[in-house]
Amino acid sequence: MDLSTIDPAIGAAIVNLGTSLSSLVLKGTGTAIHGKIASLKNETSTDTIRNAYNEMVNQLLEEREEALLIAQSYKAELEKVVISDEDIEYLQNTISKVLDLLVGAQFIDINNKNPDIQAKAKSQKDTVESIKGLISKDVLKTMQLIGFNYKAAIGEPLTLLCAEKIKSLSNKCQSNNNDMLGKEKTYDLRN
Repeated sequence: MDLSTIDPAIGAAIVNLGTSLSSLVLKGTGTAIHGKIASLKNETSTDTIRNAYNEMVNQLLEEREEALLIAQSYKAELEKVVISDEDIEYLQNTISKVLDLLVGAQFIDINNKNPDIQAKAKSQKDTVESIKGLISKDVLKTMQLIGFNYKAAIGEPLTLLCAEKIKSLSNKCQSNNNDMLGKEKTYDLRN
């Protein structure tokens, strides 16, 4: 795998996992246990044999746990980069709806008679359609194969867009509330 095409944090995690896996493999536990078993064949004390076997079993269980942890970590890192076909379809549908909702509130009336306003509205609509084209299943699968980072490219900007839209709506509501409070105060002063 070419680590230069993926997120540096994911690449570093994969390198660390590879190092952990290499050290686990190089421990040579199998050879060491085989040697211990061979040396125990001449042992007559059942307590010594039992303790040695318990130690070997515990060592194998610890290494098994370490191997499982490394495998789960590899899987988690892989899942950060790879998205299933079902997830891609779900993302495509959801992101399309979110874009429609977010941008729909900003569209200028396309039925407006002013040619400049119509051109701007058409441009906005074309931009949204272009973005939707980027999240098609085929495009996302291809981008995934070349190491595309979905979270950085789509998730983070979409999060920022939503946050900005919510802030602007909140500011609008705040402004409207202040205007209404000002009118009430004016009304109260006249009476």
